[in-house]
Amino acid sequence: MDTRLIEYVIAVADELSFTRAARRVYTGQSTVSAGVRALERQLGATLFERDQRGVRITPAGEAVLPALRELVAAEARARTAADPRGELRGELRIGVFSSVSYLAIPHVIGDFHRDHPLVELRLRAASGGSGELADAVRRGRLDLSLFGLPAASAPGLAVHRLATTPYRVLLPTGHELEQRTELRLEDLAGERFVDAPVGFGNRDVLDAALNARGIVREIRAEVTETSAIPVFVATGLGIALLPELLIPPNDGITTVRLAERIDWEFNVVTRSSPGEAATALLERLLAAY
Repeated sequence: MDTRLIEYVIAVADELSFTRAARRVYTGQSTVSAGVRALERQLGATLFERDQRGVRITPAGEAVLPALRELVAAEARARTAADPRGELRGELRIGVFSSVSYLAIPHVIGDFHRDHPLVELRLRAASGGSGELADAVRRGRLDLSLFGLPAASAPGLAVHRLATTPYRVLLPTGHELEQRTELRLEDLAGERFVDAPVGFGNRDVLDAALNARGIVREIRAEVTETSAIPVFVATGLGIALLPELLIPPNDGITTVRLAERIDWEFNVVTRSSPGEAATALLERLLAAY
């Protein structure tokens, strides 16, 4: 079975678009389409449904996809073993948060790329947050991903803790509470909040903690980029509660310690047996925190 054809099928499955898949594998869309049809004939099954609404994976495609991914991974392992230098090879698909530029993550990934140039890195964020990223790992569409929810929220996956960090209060400069050294949740009653949408780990963890205390907030604005939350706070649109680790340097805001201890877990999720490249990157991420 031609590994290149398998790579075309995997790219279409990941991208759900023949156009994006073609860009990903550096070839023409007609070549990808022909390659997918050729593999479908070899397997005797239709892997994708194509119509005006887009591309969808068929049940047969979902069933065969894990085996196809393993064939590609096995070839990468064979090439690594045959290389007298033992250099890692293959593709490594990484799920990231939409805002990571102020964390150590880009530096770790950049160092990994320099040390393992034969590993092709693909980074992908998700509009649905941690839950969507974990599902992509579970389905084999990502090899590992950042994850901002507790381990119990990722059944069937291995959860690796990077850090635990408390929430802090973000206030616009000039706010009447900014001189306080500590604030209780009851001090924030009546305030309007800026937060991430439901489904993002930092939002879901906070909502669960507040609901357990019987606290209901008014969310004035929802933004998908965590780094944008302090920007909106600085404009006076509202206040925020964010994990300390996720608060980027920002003018126009003051952060105050929260009296109640609410912790956010910064994790990485993988399948139970990640590949060599995923394991190597995971080790670097764990060492960075």
